[in-house]
Amino acid sequence: MGKRTKKAGIVGKYGTRYGSTLRKIVKKMEVSQHSTYRCVFCGKQTVKRTAAGIWSCRSCKKTVAGGAYTLSTASGVTVRSTIGRLRRLAQEAA
Repeated sequence: MGKRTKKAGIVGKYGTRYGSTLRKIVKKMEVSQHSTYRCVFCGKQTVKRTAAGIWSCRSCKKTVAGGAYTLSTASGVTVRSTIGRLRRLAQEAA
């Protein structure tokens, strides 16, 4: 069977409704939430979204809290790096 949509992809189900800009935003979210991510514990590409903000690895069965549509958000990465930097500074001072 041939390819059904050229540009629409996963949001082809909405047809011509809701406007192109909104469909592009929804496409970005839906593609990222349905894709698989790399597990930080076992290193395999098996992390899938269970519910909004809940991600579980199918290989090692670990469950991780993350963003609603992606495994790690930009603010989460910033917080993680800041905590790591503060830990290093505390270890050097002690």
